[in-house]
Amino acid sequence: MSRLGEIFDDEMLVSKIKQRLPHLFQLAELDASRAGKLGMEIGSVRERVLVALLMYKFGENNVETEIPITEPEVDLKLFGEPISIKTITGTGTAGVKVIWTVDAQKAREFRQTYVPSCDIFLARIKWDGAGGLFYIPLQIQQTIFQQLGRDNYLKLPKEGTNPRGVEFTSNAMSLLINHQYTRSIPITWVRQRIEYSPYQRWIDYWREN
Repeated sequence: MSRLGEIFDDEMLVSKIKQRLPHLFQLAELDASRAGKLGMEIGSVRERVLVALLMYKFGENNVETEIPITEPEVDLKLFGEPISIKTITGTGTAGVKVIWTVDAQKAREFRQTYVPSCDIFLARIKWDGAGGLFYIPLQIQQTIFQQLGRDNYLKLPKEGTNPRGVEFTSNAMSLLINHQYTRSIPITWVRQRIEYSPYQRWIDYWREN
């Protein structure tokens, strides 16, 4: 089993996550916004925040981020164990991508061959509401996958739409998040007033002698 669970047993770190993760994700949104709208890169920026949390907790040398493209689900390895990082925004449980692809045929092929392969580290964001940070072990995913079957576990994009990938069904994600052995840290997502410029650090670099 992954050492991810140690985060949820570290009381000082849990307190820090509750206080700082909303602030850091708000900074991430400011960094990935243009004209008040979030860009597609927001997922990658949030992912870097969570990767940095793992590096802070476990040490940079124990977090491997150079993952081959042949492992589409895996975002990093922690002490050699593969982990997938996911984020979900809003009140429901829909929209969490298993794999990103713009090819409808590849999406269908992926669903036909998919089996859960790694632990999930998931942030559920609900601004002005309650969400959390979750560790969903592989064993839980395997149990629910077998319980639901692949067609009720994975959702393909609708025909004729711009397919961005294969998602967990809302029911599957709800069962994963609420499973008795899923670890979680409840987080109240409150926005703060922040004076922030995404260009300032680059300006500072240009000003250096």
